[in-house]
Amino acid sequence: MADEILRDYQHVVSSFTLIMGDKGVFDVRVDGELIYSKHAEGRHAYPEEVGRLFREYIGPDVPTYS
Repeated sequence: MADEILRDYQHVVSSFTLIMGDKGVFDVRVDGELIYSKHAEGRHAYPEEVGRLFREYIGPDVPTYS
């Protein structure tokens, strides 16, 4: 998850920090905006789900790093 985002969007992401909560619960926020919550979903994210949500959040006009 983080490695894909940092690789593909290194020109727009200056840092990535995962902060875990109790019992493995975690949230993913971009610029303070919640894009995924394990607590709300009641499950871990599917493979590639957080990356997809991140790409949807930043929009189609932001190209990947080449």
